[in-house]
Amino acid sequence: MLNIQSKLPGVGTTIFSVMSKLANEYNAINLSQGFPDYACDPKLIDLVTKAMKDGFNQYAPMPGNTALKENIAEKVEHLYQVKYNPETEITVTAGGTQAIFTALATIINPGDEVIIFEPAYDSYAPTIKLLGGIVKTYELTPPNYGIDWDMVKKLFTANTRMIILNSPQNPTGSILSNQDMQALVKLINGTDILILSDEVYEHLIYDGKKHESVMLYPELRERSFIIASFGKLLHATGWKLGYCLAPEKLTAEFRKVHQFNVFSVNSAMQQAIATYIKAPENYTGIANFFQQKRDYFRNLLAESRFKLLPCSGSYFQCASYSDISDESDKDFSVRLLKEFGVAAIPVSAFYQKGTDYKIIRFCFAKENSTLSSAAEKLRHV
Repeated sequence: MLNIQSKLPGVGTTIFSVMSKLANEYNAINLSQGFPDYACDPKLIDLVTKAMKDGFNQYAPMPGNTALKENIAEKVEHLYQVKYNPETEITVTAGGTQAIFTALATIINPGDEVIIFEPAYDSYAPTIKLLGGIVKTYELTPPNYGIDWDMVKKLFTANTRMIILNSPQNPTGSILSNQDMQALVKLINGTDILILSDEVYEHLIYDGKKHESVMLYPELRERSFIIASFGKLLHATGWKLGYCLAPEKLTAEFRKVHQFNVFSVNSAMQQAIATYIKAPENYTGIANFFQQKRDYFRNLLAESRFKLLPCSGSYFQCASYSDISDESDKDFSVRLLKEFGVAAIPVSAFYQKGTDYKIIRFCFAKENSTLSSAAEKLRHV
């Protein structure tokens, strides 16, 4: 027998895989995993085909396609009036999760502490632990999932190395405000604490609100890795393309890890996206697109027994079922799938301690017909 010592002994198959597998087995409507059930822009597919025919079929440069990095820099400056040098401060990655892993691997040494806000995207804590780091958790509470920054400060120790932000936040749909960012600036002033800002849903902000990127705050920008995703922006999650923005000194270290992790990412798709995002109209309407879906889904559920929580961003809608059942959110989610034919994610899965507020998460990045069919089932719960 081989003696293998697991580096992640407490980690099993993700809840997303479990619920999607069950959804397939029971032929349920899958509102659990965060991916669209509709096609991306046909123009984008044509651009990938053209790139392949034009010979973009070999390794791309390690930091990313030059034109793509330049167009990312233009996009960032257009949206935020902030300049990043495409040669030294932008790296194209194999999706947002790889960028998150690489940023953590770049910085975290055994014993380093990383503050995360839960419920949290499920890759943060395992990656920190894999690297020998220590997870320090601040638990957010419904319905608004706000942050008391004085309480965050109490988590600081001499070993605090990084804070992970996620706005708009998965799974809650909450967003950080200017007041949050100003409080964070004061909190980290005079420290060596770095920031990993997961901004993959940056374009999915609703009701006229503004995305408060860390790049808008010079005191934060100088110490931040900012993670973005083309999968979320272009309705093409399976392409696994994203990027990391960071100051030159941080990017140099990031690329040392990146080159031995994936080296470079899909060449033809990089070339296609470079052309596609050159035209801002190809992405600036996405907030309206998803706000309409959010409002459509919320209206459909207005007469259900679910209590809908606020959703200011992302493409996730959280809902409380406390008026329906006393079951755990995991048990309720499984029963909802098997008996009513709709798959959701129990939000306790996003807390390391499994904290259960009887809230589940639906993804509304779906065809309206899918949302309508799901809502019809949910109104009978």
